[in-house]
Amino acid sequence: MSDFEIETERLALRKHLISDFDDSFAMWSDPVVTRFIGGKPSTEQQAWSRLLNYAGHWSLLGFGYWAVVEKATQQFIGEVGFANFRRGLEPAMSDFPELGWAFATQYHGKGYATEAVRAALAWADTRFDSRTVCLIDAENLTSIRVAQKCGYTEFKQTLFNARSTKFFQRLPESRGR
Repeated sequence: MSDFEIETERLALRKHLISDFDDSFAMWSDPVVTRFIGGKPSTEQQAWSRLLNYAGHWSLLGFGYWAVVEKATQQFIGEVGFANFRRGLEPAMSDFPELGWAFATQYHGKGYATEAVRAALAWADTRFDSRTVCLIDAENLTSIRVAQKCGYTEFKQTLFNARSTKFFQRLPESRGR
């Protein structure tokens, strides 16, 4: 297994392929998926830039996002990973790996997000000495529950892109939860 490959009971996390673009674009253009992530569906150009951004993170920073594939069907179902988005927020988050995830609507409610996030965190626990962070729209209760189940605690609430947003952190001492 390489850094690009992680397996769980039901999922495979792997680097993105060009062939993932159509599924990724379909996911990011779904208003249900983007309701709490940017608030509006992505254009084809935005989805393409996101895919290139993932590759750039791995190439330049040694971490990034994985495509999440359901092992039973080999179907692309979502994305999970770490980034440095240089959001210019206070408190500064660019000094710490920022975890994020998104899943196609038809795969919501199956526990895949928690399974994928835990796998990504197990990978991170062997590579990052610092805390990891994530920001979640205050109304996205499902993602807040996933973050909390995976050891994240809220440390600030503010406005981001004119929406109430919660900042979460997972400290090194919470590893192994």
